[in-house]
Amino acid sequence: MDICKIPENISKCSGSTMECFMVLSTQAQKISIATLCCLFGTLCVLENSLVLYLIFSSPRTRKKPSYIFISSLALADILASIIFVCSFVNFHVFNGTGFSKEAFLLQLGGVNTSFSASLSSLLLTALDRYVSISRPSEYKLLMTRRRAWIALGVLWASCAAVASLPLLGWNCCTLDSSCSELFPFVDNNYLSGWVCLTLLLLGCIVYAYAHVLWKAHQHVAYMEQHQAQAGKQNTRMRMDVRLAKTLVMVLAVLVLCWSPVLVLMIYSVFSRLSDRLRKVFAFCSTLCLLNSMVNPIIYALRSKELNSSLRRVFSHFRRQLKAPEESPEAESTHRSSVVET
Repeated sequence: MDICKIPENISKCSGSTMECFMVLSTQAQKISIATLCCLFGTLCVLENSLVLYLIFSSPRTRKKPSYIFISSLALADILASIIFVCSFVNFHVFNGTGFSKEAFLLQLGGVNTSFSASLSSLLLTALDRYVSISRPSEYKLLMTRRRAWIALGVLWASCAAVASLPLLGWNCCTLDSSCSELFPFVDNNYLSGWVCLTLLLLGCIVYAYAHVLWKAHQHVAYMEQHQAQAGKQNTRMRMDVRLAKTLVMVLAVLVLCWSPVLVLMIYSVFSRLSDRLRKVFAFCSTLCLLNSMVNPIIYALRSKELNSSLRRVFSHFRRQLKAPEESPEAESTHRSSVVET
């Protein structure tokens, strides 16, 4: 395995370069990380899989661009959870170093692609709400299913391209440059660029949602003044306001979960990190899984259409459970047992 030029406080440790980044020193820390990852990861996969099923099982929701973008978010969260949990637990808990630099960068690229696609899907969803509220009369013409799928294709391709740069050569081993203190083989300049791109996406999302929230407030005030008016336009406005508030909640959770990780990444670029801060970063990384786990819960609580679909699924499941008990065979068996008694 190649030994790269790494920061001074890491180069002093013995063993291979990969072992220098294994910051969990006690069994309790490893058990805690493994428990959090397995719990958040499992719930995230189950919940987001349910969201995908609810969206694509209904002809009404799977045709709407808003839910197409939400399905992209759910898929990205599923992939991020699976790849992140497997690689993170194997590296920090089981101290797995039996893979090459290329294999590690491939895993890291998969995590970066998934989380970047998750964030970018939120941006597309914010832009969708922005167009829906700012230009409602032209929304159906501007935001079509074809354009939504094209936007998602460009989104995923761009995220994969940016995440694959370290594997293609932009790493500190190939360039003989300064390595990151948080990720093996990752060039500090690449990490700085990725953080700047993430902050730019967050800034665009915040700007779009600020406009959406302002328009939603205007709509609420308008509807309160014209409660006597009824019709499709008012119904549509109520749905837009409800979905906008839901997505603002998603954004708030996103910022709270990602802020600690981004702050430590930025700090590592400009200053040395102590072992304690590197351990903090390892635990803060699990907040990304928490964000992916909370998003579907917000959809189920706030999205009226998905909530209705979920109730229909539960009702169908209960009917399936009751069907064997109410079948003619069960009834005849019950009668025969009564006669014999």
